[in-house]
Amino acid sequence: MKIIDLRSDTVSLPTEAMRKAMYEAELGDDVYQEDPTVNHLEELSAHISGKEAALLTPSGTMSNLIAILTHTQRGDEIILGDEAHIFWYEVGGASAIGGVVPHILPNDSCGGISENALKAAIRPDNIHHPRTRLLCLENTHNRCGGAILSREYTSSICEIARQQGLHIHLDGARIFNAAVASNMSASELAKPCDSVCFCLSKGLGAPVGSLLCGSKDFIAKSRRWRKMLGGGMRQAGVFAAAGIVALETMIERLAKDHANARRLACGLESTPGLSINPATVQTNIVIFEVSGNFTALELTEKLSESGLKVLCRSENSLRMVTHHMITADDIDDALSLIKAAVKYLS
Repeated sequence: MKIIDLRSDTVSLPTEAMRKAMYEAELGDDVYQEDPTVNHLEELSAHISGKEAALLTPSGTMSNLIAILTHTQRGDEIILGDEAHIFWYEVGGASAIGGVVPHILPNDSCGGISENALKAAIRPDNIHHPRTRLLCLENTHNRCGGAILSREYTSSICEIARQQGLHIHLDGARIFNAAVASNMSASELAKPCDSVCFCLSKGLGAPVGSLLCGSKDFIAKSRRWRKMLGGGMRQAGVFAAAGIVALETMIERLAKDHANARRLACGLESTPGLSINPATVQTNIVIFEVSGNFTALELTEKLSESGLKVLCRSENSLRMVTHHMITADDIDDALSLIKAAVKYLS
């Protein structure tokens, strides 16, 4: 049975070019900063992000946590959206390990935070309050359907934060999706932020890895935190080589994933029992709802029996994510399976 896996772009496998680069990678001990392939990847990442330096970490979760640890002290407060990946899916590490207080503000449908809400949330200087120290943004925004934070919005919200003495960290796990869809560079989108991280193992298709980027001083401090968290790696050039190939060959092709996501959304819109507005699909994440007499979990399980893997988000909501292993033909096949499953469950 053919398997079509749309649960996430994290399920994609490395390309043959990546596998070849991994096999041939020149290696050293990265804890001593002597792995030439890791050094090359970090230099390339700093350039692409528009920052002074970069640090390779095993995951985006670790990159985000290191950024919070570097920007704050225990007892500080961080501001982030109520749909943020850091808040939902990173095991509470900021609080459990960093000792910081999350201040949650509503995200709008585009993944943004109201400027007025941010102004009201920043604490005055008072010994009774935690010190508001960091604003965390996310671009693209996972739980808001891959929505893009515009350069104009990011510049405006960051200016408000900076005027109040806050640092700004951007969770840019899928920032290259935002860049391609916006027809601008990742460095432009990240410019207003003090730090940014991006994942190699999502839309770019590498097997593992995330890069945290910022000033030289910030990265020097971050490197110490990475070691404390167990992220100091030895011959990490084995997977850094795949990351180099990803950055050099996999960014522009993200437009194909976006086109496939729109194709998927349009097909879902025409399926009775399902609800979606294709205009809300900006990148490679498609979130839709069931409106028939069955649940999202029932639909997920029925599709799995047919070889189509999707992610059940809630009682009424499902998610599908396109990636480099999914073709337009796969999308058409997926839509056929979805229509048949909905008909069966109805």
